[in-house]
Amino acid sequence: MASGSGARALAVTLADVKRAAETIAGAVVDTDCDRSRTLSEMFGADIWLKFENLQFTGAFKERGALNRLMALSAEERRKGVIAMSAGNHAQGVAYHANRLGVPTVIVMPEATPTVKVENTRGHGAQVILKGPTLEEASAFAHDYGREHGLTFVHPYDDPLVIAGQGTIALEMLRDVPDLDVLVVPIGGGGLISGIAAAAKALKPEICVVGVQAKLYPSMYNATRGMSLPMRGDTLAEGIAVKAPGKLTSPMVKELVDDIVLVSEPELERAVSLLLAIEKTVVEGAGAAGLAALIAEPGRFAGQKVGLVLCGGNIDTRLLASVLTRELAREGRLSQLTIDIPDRPGQLAAVSAIIAEADANVVEVYHQRVFTDLPAKGTELHIVIETRDRDHLGRVLRQLEEAGFAVEVKGAR
Repeated sequence: MASGSGARALAVTLADVKRAAETIAGAVVDTDCDRSRTLSEMFGADIWLKFENLQFTGAFKERGALNRLMALSAEERRKGVIAMSAGNHAQGVAYHANRLGVPTVIVMPEATPTVKVENTRGHGAQVILKGPTLEEASAFAHDYGREHGLTFVHPYDDPLVIAGQGTIALEMLRDVPDLDVLVVPIGGGGLISGIAAAAKALKPEICVVGVQAKLYPSMYNATRGMSLPMRGDTLAEGIAVKAPGKLTSPMVKELVDDIVLVSEPELERAVSLLLAIEKTVVEGAGAAGLAALIAEPGRFAGQKVGLVLCGGNIDTRLLASVLTRELAREGRLSQLTIDIPDRPGQLAAVSAIIAEADANVVEVYHQRVFTDLPAKGTELHIVIETRDRDHLGRVLRQLEEAGFAVEVKGAR
């Protein structure tokens, strides 16, 4: 990867990205690129965050969508456009098409988070939910578009879209010209292709690292000739793409130095950290860059690292679940199962021990039916809140010293 030998044959150049920057100037947010002092201290690197989650539609996709829409002919504008997307591209196309007076149809997979569906409709687009996967939604969108004479706006495999996304690199290197590394999420590859095309031309020595969810290593496979499986529900549904682009794959192979695969717990922790430390909400894909640092901190130690927080459209219920699960991983929220005699005073005894250890009881219930205990026994299930794992250990010791057998369940 990143051999540099075939750069002239690639779909997008620095000149294309600069033209895109002129085209979209004033219509998308020139987002902040700020240093995170706390994250820098945590990871032993100089970490800078590009807040693309603060675009009006909550994601970077506006850039490429607008650059493509601005190239439509008068006749294409009159007939309208169609796009396929799991959410962020949909909102970017819908918002700017509505602003430009272009009729829009958006095809989304049936499992797309509700917040993204409703936001897309809110921008004036007709939304069609079709198929369980991006691939099936894409096939339907192409057929529907041909049937109705609509121009297809691809989420990543289009030179104008790629160039629009690359404008992020221009802004980051303008604001922080001495960055050593750019860490960029990869789905279909449009974002990292545009960023790498611009960054490598402006600063050939810069390192560009891509990030994919372990459940969907499509670009990792494509650029390495591998066949790791792709399956399951990932928190980073915005980059859960099974087939990377025909234009983007050679660009990634040529310009991107490496790709890191991150686990679901690493993605969850990254979302939680960004909310807790930076007070910013990101979706799973938007947190993928920080997840790469969590996965491989040694790789980035001592370097000036730019992370692209590419999107912030996460369902609030899912966000609540992620935050709660992270509390469990940190030992701050735990479920205890305790076998006790089914007689008065036992719950009070357990509660007193927990209170004496300065822990808080969040939830309590008894299980008398679905258990192997004798009829005179019961399982006490109790959720407690503690300061950290050491505090949890102290609570457990005090319960065991009082004669209670305790099992602990928490997220991993």
